[in-house]
Order: sequence, then structure tokens, then C-alpha cells
Amino acid sequence: MATSTDRPATASGTLTLGGDLTVHRLGFGAMQLPGPGVWGPPRDHDEAIRVLRRAVELGVDLIDTADSYGPYVSEELIREALHPYPAGLAIATKAGLVRLGPGRWAPVGRPEYLRQECLLSLRRLGLERIDLYQLHRIDPEVALEDQIGELRDLQREGLIRHIGLSEVSVAEIEEVRRLTPIVSVQNRFNLADREHEDVLDHCARQRIGFIPWFPLATGRLATPGGPLEGLAAELGAAPAQLALAWLLHRSAVVLPIPGTASVAHLEENVAAATIRLSPEQVDQLSRLA
Repeated sequence: MATSTDRPATASGTLTLGGDLTVHRLGFGAMQLPGPGVWGPPRDHDEAIRVLRRAVELGVDLIDTADSYGPYVSEELIREALHPYPAGLAIATKAGLVRLGPGRWAPVGRPEYLRQECLLSLRRLGLERIDLYQLHRIDPEVALEDQIGELRDLQREGLIRHIGLSEVSVAEIEEVRRLTPIVSVQNRFNLADREHEDVLDHCARQRIGFIPWFPLATGRLATPGGPLEGLAAELGAAPAQLALAWLLHRSAVVLPIPGTASVAHLEENVAAATIRLSPEQVDQLSRLA
């Protein structure tokens, strides 16, 4: 029988999205697999494939990607590495951002575009249905009813299982929920950046999964002699591991998706699921930002 030592992601506990999609609370974000600026092929193709396969070996059962990562490169790598997918592995992807070049992104929420990208993501990933399909950004130039209505139509047609949002406010979440149920929100959030704390708290009250992207950021907190150093040494952990452990302790609806293009870094990240913080240590970390 596999243990949390063999599959440390399982130590993160589980979260059920939409009443029927249960995943371990430490996932993997595939944004870092393409080249610099999230553009083009990976620097090391074979290592990217090893990272994806190793993530699953470590107990990760949610992989988050987007059509715009590469663009398309991340989804293609996931299929190459893992298809046919093991039972229980959930794939989440997104549409609604187009790429204009390395590091350049622009929202496009026209219904025909969202439908096209969903169909292409299904083909690239080798799926008949996407477990979690997220609107990468709300396009201010397109009526929200039209954007969400298209996702709802795709869901009714059986092409997507659940709908999620990304980079939204509490007001936007509630505006969307008047149109359709959502199961997740993916906003930037980490130990050093709490701008969306109100969104996280709202998700916790509504039992909506909160997927923090850029979860490893520690900034000045991790500098030598900085606030994280003492506690990290006390727990025998790296500062980035503390940042992930804090997220897992912050709320039961938090589902971090740290990303990397290195197997060694992946193994360090996933091991953070096994770190147990006392309430006092959680409070200590919470006061740092």
C-alpha cells in the first residue's frame, strides 16, 4: 500500500469540487513547462515529461493548465506524458486569454472563440470531457452573459464537467453565480501577497475551491536573516515549503498548484504537504505579510 511518504501529495487532504470531483489539495500547475515568457517549447523537453509523470507518482491528481500556456505547448506535453490518463487524474484547463508574444496576454471572451478553444483543448489533451474549464479572464468588451452562457452550453453538451473563474472579485463571482454555478476561483495569492484575501474568505463561506496561482512567492520574507529563516530552520523546511504549508493550513478550500520544470523542485514542493504547522505557527506566518 502506498503511503504519504511514497505519495506525499495525499497528505494534503482532499477537496470535493461541485459535489463530485474529489482531488488532493496539492495540485500541479503546468504554466512553467513551456519556454521563457510561457512561450514556445520547453528548454528541456524530456525533463518536462519527467516532471508530469513524477507529479502523478507523488500523488498529484489535479493538473492545471491553459490553452495560452505556450500557447498550446503545455496541453500537448500533458497528453504526451500522461495519456491514456490514470484513473482519478483530473485535468483543468482555461480559455479566454490569447498570446501576443512572450509574456504578453490579452483577454478574448467572444462565445465563438471560447467554443473553438474548448474543442481544440479537448483534442490536444485527448479528452472527451474537461473536468474543470475556467474562464481565464472576463473580457470587458463582451457581455458577461454571453461568455458564461457559452460555457454553460458547453457544459450542457457534456464537453466540460465544471466551470471555474480566474482573477475575479467577489462582486464578479456573485454576478457569475447568478448565471450558473461555479466550483473554483483561481486568483493570485501567496504568503507575501494577500490582495485577494477577501475573495478567499468569500470562497470559504460559499464552499468554492480557491486555487492560488503563484503560490510559492515569498519575496523579502525568505531573504537570509529574514522572517522565514528561523521557522524554516526549526521545521527543517525550505521557505517555499513553508509558503505552501501555510496555504494548505489557511483554509480547507485552498488548493495550491505550484509549478516547476524541474523534478527536484517538484519533489520539494510536493513534500510541503507533509509539513504540519501548529495554530501558533500558522498565526506567526500569517502576521509576516
